[in-house]
Amino acid sequence: MKIGAYQFPVSGDVTDNYKIMEKAIKDASRQGVELLAFPECALTGYPPYDIPDSKAVDFELVDRALLALEVVAARENINVIVGTIYKEDNKIYNSAVLLTKDGERYFYHKRALWGWDKDNFDIGNENGVYEINGLKIGIRICFEVRFPEFFRELYKENTDLNIILFYDSADNDNIARYNTIEGHIKTRAVENVCYTLTSNTIKLYQTAPTALYDRSGRMLAGCERNKEGMFVYDFEKKALDFGEMGRKELSDILLDL
Repeated sequence: MKIGAYQFPVSGDVTDNYKIMEKAIKDASRQGVELLAFPECALTGYPPYDIPDSKAVDFELVDRALLALEVVAARENINVIVGTIYKEDNKIYNSAVLLTKDGERYFYHKRALWGWDKDNFDIGNENGVYEINGLKIGIRICFEVRFPEFFRELYKENTDLNIILFYDSADNDNIARYNTIEGHIKTRAVENVCYTLTSNTIKLYQTAPTALYDRSGRMLAGCERNKEGMFVYDFEKKALDFGEMGRKELSDILLDL
């Protein structure tokens, strides 16, 4: 199964973001990609970097854009994960929306809220586990990578691939932060013995990668930092190696204690 992620400089203009994502979906489809991930808040922009606050979002426009992306995904025969701000039942969420090639729509709303997130969003309550073409995936968003508990939930669900949407950037070229966050990603992959895919904005200076890591934290594919583009990888679950078998066996024992 070919999977991929697309990074670009997310803005506060829903229409511009939509156009970029529509083109990326078509390009990915031509390459045979079956699952494509975009960054956190890719459709709307992230407050306060791109918009003043979450209440400034035109939610009717967001609904129309999501519907249009749903149509594109179905037509191109591809599953897409879109980061957006979404309003539901008078609550505003930082959301990852899974649009399937079959026309289905699923939401994961971010739960680890702090700082700007806490100022702008309500807390979600979904587990973020879905099945795509026989592949069990788990979805998480940005700050959640710093908490192993959110990923231990996915371990218990026996996910095959975990996907993290990021909007993590800095005003200055902060390589130290980039390395720290990549370290978190690798750790989540290693401790949960799970392939992990990430997608991040390249607005300002990128401080988290857009890449795919294997169950031992090795990068399998990725985008060049601060450059718009997509990576594609022909994903195949392989047998656990010796170290991975050990981590899984001991994890199962610890969870039973």
